Formats: sequence, structure tokens, C-alpha cells
Amino acid sequence: MGRGRVELKRIENKINRQVTFSKRRNGLLKKAYELSVLCDAEVALIIFSGRGKLYEFGSAGVTKTLERYQHCCYNAQDSNNGALSESQSWYQEISKLRAKFEALQRTQRHLLGEDLGPLSVKELQQLEKQLECALSQARQRKTQLMMEQVEELRRTIQPFTLMSKVFATFSWTAQERHLGEMNRQLKHKLEAEGCSNYTTLQHAACWPAPGGTIVEHDGATYQVHPPAHSVAMDCEPTLQIGYPHHQFPPPEAANNIPRSAATGENNFMLGWVL
Repeated sequence: MGRGRVELKRIENKINRQVTFSKRRNGLLKKAYELSVLCDAEVALIIFSGRGKLYEFGSAGVTKTLERYQHCCYNAQDSNNGALSESQSWYQEISKLRAKFEALQRTQRHLLGEDLGPLSVKELQQLEKQLECALSQARQRKTQLMMEQVEELRRTIQPFTLMSKVFATFSWTAQERHLGEMNRQLKHKLEAEGCSNYTTLQHAACWPAPGGTIVEHDGATYQVHPPAHSVAMDCEPTLQIGYPHHQFPPPEAANNIPRSAATGENNFMLGWVL
């Protein structure tokens, strides 16, 4: 017959309890040894009797196994503590960011002129200063952008201005060449028509004597000046004795000279008129 099922409860008989402890302890140590050999496991077994006596077994040494056990437990605990501290840090960071976001929203509403009721006089003054500072910075930035645009436009237009000046210079040069060509053509035309003394004629036509009259007689050219009344009024009359030494037109041409032209600028009568 097989043994019946043993009831799991404390054995009241001290001797029987000691005998049972010895048998089961030996069996447990045997099983630990078999487990370490068969399965290549690192096994450590520590038993304390009711009287406080120590019984132990370790396949690789109880101390080494305990150190390994402590290392694994502490690392797991440290990792758990690190994860917990990191989560707490993230939670605090989120709380700070949320508070900052709400403060920025309130500031934005105040800058837009909303929710100004709860603000005090000091807070309203600070808000006014902020708005004035922002307006000043906006104006400065606008002025800077406008100056940059003007400078860019000036750099863009400068080459075109230089080109227009060059074209104007070329245009004047072309006009001068055209006028010179017309002058040469006119000169050739006059020479072809028989004007042999072209230089003298051109000089007389371009630079005539101021207020004078040109008289030609027998191939000689004479110039008679009209009386200068303004000079005569400002100057004293001069007495001329004898004939002047400069050349006068011959008597035959005297009839062709006006009476007013016969008197010189010095208010004396010519000798051949007397």
C-alpha cells in the first residue's frame, strides 16, 4: 500500500520534527546538486534550522552567487529609479511649459487690447512702454528696408545712366561731324562758283568791325567808323593840326562817303573835306 498524503502543518512532536527536518534537508540538498549538474545551472541553497544552525550549498560558491544576485537586483532597482526620476522630470518640464504658454497667451491678448480689465496702472504702463518700443523698432526696420531698396535701385539704374551719357556723347560727336561735312561742302560750292578770296570773305562776314562801314575802291579796302557820340560826350575835343598820317581814300571816293562818316571819333574835320 502507498503512503497517504501528508498533511502540511507544523509537527508538534519535537523529535519527529527534527527527524523530518534532517530527511527533507538532505533530500533538498541532493535535488539542488542534481539540478546544477543536469541543467548546468548556478544554484545556491541556504537553510537555517529551528535552532539557528546554517546549512548551505552552492554550485559556484554561495558568496559568488549572492554577489551576482545583489548586482542584478540593484541594477533593476536603479533602472526603475532612473525611469521614475525621468518621468518626474518630464512631468515638471511639461508643467513649466504649460505655465509659460498660458503666460504668453495672456501677454498676446493684452498686446491686442483684450482682457485689460484685471491689469493695474503699473501693468498698463509697462504694456504701453512695450507697445511704444515695438512701434519704434518696426519703424526703424521699415526705414532700413526702404533705404536698402533705394540703394539697390540706384545700383540698378547707374549702368543705364552711364550708357545714356555715352550715347549722348556719341550723338554730339555725330552732329559735329555732320556740321563739319556741311561746312566743307559749302566751301567747295563757293569755290566752284568763283569765290577765289574765300578766306578774306569768310573773315569779313564772321568778324565785321563793330559799327564800321567797308568801302572798296580800285582793289583797296577801306573801313570808316561812324562817330561815337557817347565817346564824344565823355571826352574833350582834340585839335588836329595838319593832315593825319594814316591812309585816306582818294578824292574820287570822297563823294561816296557819307558826311557823317567823314568826321572821326575825335571830332575833327578831315583835311581833304575842307
